[in-house]
Amino acid sequence: MNIKIRTLAKGIALIYGCALTSVAIANPTPVPPAGQICVTCHGAEGEGIEPLGPRLAGLSKEYISTQLQHFQAGVRQNATMMPMAMTLQGDGIDQVASYFSAKSPKTEVKPVIRGEQVTFSDDTARLAYQGDWSRGLPACVTCHGPSGLGGGLFPRLAGQQASYIKTQLLAWQAGTRKGDVDGMMANVANKLTAAEVDALANYFANLK
Repeated sequence: MNIKIRTLAKGIALIYGCALTSVAIANPTPVPPAGQICVTCHGAEGEGIEPLGPRLAGLSKEYISTQLQHFQAGVRQNATMMPMAMTLQGDGIDQVASYFSAKSPKTEVKPVIRGEQVTFSDDTARLAYQGDWSRGLPACVTCHGPSGLGGGLFPRLAGQQASYIKTQLLAWQAGTRKGDVDGMMANVANKLTAAEVDALANYFANLK
């Protein structure tokens, strides 16, 4: 009888241990305390919840940290994010930036190296990869990298929500978003037509 009880106990312990291991594998890094407030809009994996919050997965730690600082300083204005950013004190920004920058986007995008294709029949693709120098518009990939995968202070555009990309381009045009070096993004955004803003937002959002 004792042998059966001990065997049963071992079996239960083994199952329980496996269950805990499965949970740990599914969510190996818990959301840090400072990041709990971010999950409501951006998701625990940084996948974004449209229209509440954009995708953070795939953005660099440097970029996320800088934008949170911009919200705190009022350089970048948003009625929701400004007070949220102010809750991140001490090492809060570092915690949040480290956590979300470690998350990988769910959609894989094959990088298209600039120069691999020299002619484009699609006007939006041409704008993204070659720009329009007759209007002083550089290619988007000049700063945002191959296929808009981003890096450093330049955010990933590939797979980001189209509505968010559009909102940000309009914010640059309106002057409610600043903080870019030498006003570069404001200069670019203000040269885009409304149709081009829509087209670029949808182009990058649907890249695969």
